[in-house]
Amino acid sequence: MPNISVIVPVYKVEPFLKRCVQSILEQTYQDFEVILVDDGSPDRCGELCEEYAQKDARVRVLHQENGGLSAARNTGIDWAFANSDSRWLAFVDSDDWVHPAFLQTLYDTAEQTLCKISACGLYRTGGEEIPPQTDFSATCLNADDYYCGQMHDGLTAVAWNKLYHKSLFKSLRYPIGKLHEDEFTTYRAIYAAGKIGVTPARLYAYYQNPEGIMRSQWNPRRMHMLEAFEQQIAFAQQTGNARLLNKTAEQYIYSTYEQLSQAQIVYRKELRRKLRAALKLGRECGCFPLERSRLWAYEKAYPVKPLWWLIARIK
Repeated sequence: MPNISVIVPVYKVEPFLKRCVQSILEQTYQDFEVILVDDGSPDRCGELCEEYAQKDARVRVLHQENGGLSAARNTGIDWAFANSDSRWLAFVDSDDWVHPAFLQTLYDTAEQTLCKISACGLYRTGGEEIPPQTDFSATCLNADDYYCGQMHDGLTAVAWNKLYHKSLFKSLRYPIGKLHEDEFTTYRAIYAAGKIGVTPARLYAYYQNPEGIMRSQWNPRRMHMLEAFEQQIAFAQQTGNARLLNKTAEQYIYSTYEQLSQAQIVYRKELRRKLRAALKLGRECGCFPLERSRLWAYEKAYPVKPLWWLIARIK
C-alpha cells in the first residue's frame, strides 16, 4: 500500500485539473496514491478524474453531491482511513500545482526532523512555473515558533503546503460549510504534533486568478474567519498559551476592523460589537494596548463617541 495519500478536492476546475493532477503524478517520490474527490462538479471534472483513474492505478476517484471544500477533504480523509494503509496525508487544491520534489522533500524533512508535520514554502503565481529551487534544507521548530512566528509568509494556517502524519487526523476534520476552513483546523494539528519540520524550498504553486481577485467582494461568509479566531482564542486560553493568545487576539482585531470597513450596513452592528470585545481582550493580554497610535481601531469601534475620552486615558 502507498505511504502517502494525496487528497485533491475537485469542483469546477476543468481548465486547471490536468495541470494539477499531472504535477502530482510526476513526483520524484513514487510511493503515493491520489484521491480525487469530485464534489458534484457540474463541468467535465468528474469524467476527467475517471480518465486519470483508468490510466494510472495510483489514482482513486470518489464522487459525491456538492458539499464544499471541507466536505470533499473529509471524504478523502475518511476513505484513506477506511481503505488505505498510508501513513501520511497531503492536500493539494485542484487549481494549484506542485513542484516535482514536493512529496520527496516534505517526506525527507519529516523523517530528518522526526516531526509529524512538515511544511514547505509557497510560490504565488498567475500561471508561471515554479522557479528552480536550491535550498532543500530542513529545520525543526516547536509549534509556537512555527505557528506564531513572523517568517512563514502567512502559510502557517493553510492545509496544502504540508505533509501530516495520518494519526493527527484520527478525530480531526474540516468544518462543513465554513469559509476559511483551514483556520478552524490546522492549528489543532500543529499543536497536537508539538513540532514542525520546515524547509524553505518553494514547492507549492498557489494559483491566483487576477479576475477572481478583482471580483472579490465582502459577503457574510467572511465572518467565518472571526469564528475561527474565536475558537483559537478559546483554545489558547484553555491551554494557557499566552503567545498564541496574543497572536490570535491581534489577528482578530485587524480582521474585524477590515471587515467592518467593507461590510454591508446590516452586519456592522455585530461586527462593531466583536471589535469592541476584541479590543478589550487585546488590552487585557497586552498585545494591543491603548495608545495614541492605535486610536484608528477605537474610532471604528466607537464611531459616535468623541475621541477626547480615549485620549484623556492614554498616558
